[in-house]
Amino acid sequence: MMMAEECASLSKDLECSGTSTAETPTIKDIEQLLNAGRPSCNHVDEVWPNLFLGDLVTAHNRFGLWKMGISHVLNAAHGRILCQGSHDFYGTSIEYYGVPAYDLPDFDISPYFYPAAEFIHKALTTPGAKILVHCAVGISRSSSLVLGYLMIYHHFSLVKAIQAVREHRWIFPNRGFLKQLRNLDIQLNKESTKQKSQKQTPDN
Repeated sequence: MMMAEECASLSKDLECSGTSTAETPTIKDIEQLLNAGRPSCNHVDEVWPNLFLGDLVTAHNRFGLWKMGISHVLNAAHGRILCQGSHDFYGTSIEYYGVPAYDLPDFDISPYFYPAAEFIHKALTTPGAKILVHCAVGISRSSSLVLGYLMIYHHFSLVKAIQAVREHRWIFPNRGFLKQLRNLDIQLNKESTKQKSQKQTPDN
């Protein structure tokens, strides 16, 4: 386990390397950052204003969700064992979106980055709405989709997104998901650089 000073130094170094002017950090560097801190978390944590990241225990407690004011649920383990959330389960009081992801390094979760981010964004721009994003444990699948949302809609680098979530909850996407998030980071950096270049180029 890393000391606090080492963690802060690593975070600063990786944050710098996560910008569009430098290379995206390696998987090893990102895992080193994720490994820092206490490897435990609650059933649910608010990791962004009105955005909660949690597990199936929280997701299956409809009364608890009602008390929390949850209006939207994104299930990153839709249809998987013990994670049987659905429109029928929640009824009309909650907007539901299911992502049938396996927590395996070879599962391609990347096609869901943008649709999930859009669902989260629509929820958070709805007055009074709150969203729960969950999987079985709330550490890998669901956290990957939350990181993707922060990267796509808030223009965070992968490292900055990880730092934002880890202030409130310990997460650890599997290595395959990290590679896909890293590819998203590279793609978004290229798009950002291209847009900046176009703005700086005077019209003919």
